[in-house]
Amino acid sequence: MQPFSIVIITYNEQDHLPRLLNSIKSQTLQPTETIVADANSTDRTVEIAMSAGAKVVGGGLPSRGRNLGAAAASTDHLLFFDSDVELTDKRFLEKAWSDFHAQNYDLATADVFPIEGNWWDKFSHEFYNKYVRVCGAKRPHLPGFCVFAKKSLHEKINGFDETIHFAEDHEYAHRAVKSGAKFGFLKDVQVPVSVRRMERDGRLSIAVKYILGELHFLFI
Repeated sequence: MQPFSIVIITYNEQDHLPRLLNSIKSQTLQPTETIVADANSTDRTVEIAMSAGAKVVGGGLPSRGRNLGAAAASTDHLLFFDSDVELTDKRFLEKAWSDFHAQNYDLATADVFPIEGNWWDKFSHEFYNKYVRVCGAKRPHLPGFCVFAKKSLHEKINGFDETIHFAEDHEYAHRAVKSGAKFGFLKDVQVPVSVRRMERDGRLSIAVKYILGELHFLFI
């Protein structure tokens, strides 16, 4: 058992949550605990989480859910996931935990790639990976679906800002770095994510939304 807690935020995730929970159970390194912060799901999400041995706490919008999950954690390190992540590499946690400490990070994330999707999804995710690495710690970008953080840092910066409903994860990283935290990208691991938001909202719509959000982040 290792001193880190996994926090997963959910709302009606009965289709995706089992895949993530099963992939966690298959890992070569197991977390101390898995916490599901649920925003009053009306499907079987809570039942699925409890049957898998997860601790279930109240949730809300992403920032609030992550904060409530972190508050319930009993360890010194937090690993935040969204429910549509799936750890296809069975050594993901082992490699992430090792590199987090080897690099002496306070806050870290990893490259992302789509679990499914078309050529555009693969291209856009690869472009994102290259772009955020160029930005580095000067303008840190932190996808909320994979955040590795020391709990002491999370508490020091008062967690995620619950008044922000878009790019709250990047804002979290920005405050962390301003506070003196060491931020970086984990080596040898990638985070597989679903493209369901692109399919639901449209790829062009998502692209425009994130471009505008990035311009706001950079200049305003």
